[in-house]
Amino acid sequence: MIDSRQSQLKRVSLVAIALVVTLAACDQARAQDVNSELTGERLVNARKEPQNWATYFGAYDAWRYSSLDQIRADNVKNLVSVWAFQTGKVEGGLNATPLVVDGIMYLIASENRVFALNAETGERLWTYNYKFPRDLITPYGKFNRGLAVGYGLVFFGTMDNHVVALNASTGKEVWNVEVEDVKKCGCNINGAPFIVKDKVIVGGTGGDSAHRGYISAFNAKTGRLAWRFYTIPGPGEPGHETWPETEIWKYGGGSTWLTGSYDPAQNLIFWGIGNPSSDFNNSVRPGLNLYTDCIVAIDADTGKLKWYYQEIPHDAWDFDSAYEPVLMDITRNGKTEKLLVHPNKSGFVWVLDRVTGKFVNAWPYVDTITWVKSIDKDGALIGRNEPEVGKQSLICPNWGGGRSWNHSSYSPRTGLLYNDGIEWCANVTVIPQEAREGRPFVGGNVDIKPPPDGNIRAHLDAFDPVTGQKKWSVPFKYPILSSLLVTGGDVLFTGDVEGHFLAFDAKTGKQLWSFNTGSGHRGGPITYSVRGRQYVAVPSGLGSIFVSGMPATWPEAANFQTGSAVFVFALPERK
Repeated sequence: MIDSRQSQLKRVSLVAIALVVTLAACDQARAQDVNSELTGERLVNARKEPQNWATYFGAYDAWRYSSLDQIRADNVKNLVSVWAFQTGKVEGGLNATPLVVDGIMYLIASENRVFALNAETGERLWTYNYKFPRDLITPYGKFNRGLAVGYGLVFFGTMDNHVVALNASTGKEVWNVEVEDVKKCGCNINGAPFIVKDKVIVGGTGGDSAHRGYISAFNAKTGRLAWRFYTIPGPGEPGHETWPETEIWKYGGGSTWLTGSYDPAQNLIFWGIGNPSSDFNNSVRPGLNLYTDCIVAIDADTGKLKWYYQEIPHDAWDFDSAYEPVLMDITRNGKTEKLLVHPNKSGFVWVLDRVTGKFVNAWPYVDTITWVKSIDKDGALIGRNEPEVGKQSLICPNWGGGRSWNHSSYSPRTGLLYNDGIEWCANVTVIPQEAREGRPFVGGNVDIKPPPDGNIRAHLDAFDPVTGQKKWSVPFKYPILSSLLVTGGDVLFTGDVEGHFLAFDAKTGKQLWSFNTGSGHRGGPITYSVRGRQYVAVPSGLGSIFVSGMPATWPEAANFQTGSAVFVFALPERK
């Protein structure tokens, strides 16, 4: 009787073990092929999966925030490097933000090289090398800012203005479509695409060329064009009347450099539109020049315009509105407002109602602004200081911007927007220039100068996102060119151009930790977890148009070390 019972128990145990092994195998198989499940619906709920960093900004709202809190302000000093991955080429640096989905890291490096890595160990799973024309003259550099993952595919834009989809499990090319002939438009794609429902949405460069900008949506599984929104309306379209009765609208700029955000409740995509061309000589394009320097709200299904807000009408300073549209629900005076908070190249942050597009506020994030005296309660620009033909005008900030394209971050825990700023100016002289399709169309010369109150300098700041009240500030010698990351552990991460990866207390701005990665930072740090352990990953490697121009202002920057590697950190494992 006892032997029989023991035999039964043994059989039950064996069945249980077999079941556990089977479930573990299923879990492993799902982890290996999980991208087939990464649909638009799952991306809508990305905040419920803090172990992943599944989209360029971490989620559709563009916060660059993670609720992971294993790494906190009180223990971040204990971070150690756990692995690093070299991409193999340093030209162009490493501008990208990695993505992590269920334990797999996806990374794009210069020259459109794509890697899949084990996010826990750094082991390379596959590599894809894009084949571009040997005679290609890359209009805006070899670097790339990021990619998108979903439906079992990895998506990215290319140096020669294509969009490519790879099999996420193997790295094999699935489809490849040309957006527009790069030799004709003088443009390409170096911003990260993003997936909305069954579509992959991409922008493009070309804002300093004689070119007409657009946002394109492709069917994610087939590559078929679903819709295209032109940022400069053609004849017969609303807004075309804001351009002169010439052919200049065909060459009017309005590039969509970066990556938009998305509000699923409204089914609206929000995108910042770049400057009009020519950049400085606005006499060739009288009028408001819609939809340049606008935030546009676009129906995700059709590509139709729902609303727009033009931050800088008839731009004369090359102050793109192309930066990240950050979506927040803010409670003030007992009422919750659906807002869009938008840092702009001009040194101001605009705050809009994202349901209606109505102006709420605008506030400065840099100290020295001379291009305009003020912005009134209705959003009107007061006291415009426009450069003139043949005459030098001191414009602050200069055309490099009060900040570069690297992104801000927002913490719902502290309620603060974290942003960086640069105090610098330039003497701008307008020159006549003829528009030639696909060729540079700037219409001015720029001579960088310090601000009237002292030396060129930079700073990292924390603001109330609606009022602009500054909570703390940290000075820097050089501009911060890394995007920011803030976490549920109240830690703010960024990197400097000398190679230091830095951690700050998000509440006070106190520096808590640093690690020298060997090359400066131009990409976006992220955080994720695997098997319960939180990691922080940062791209290291200087590159980009901004970096190539730094030695003119900081001669020593010519000797800053180049590189292209991802460094990954975690707290020491408990033994």
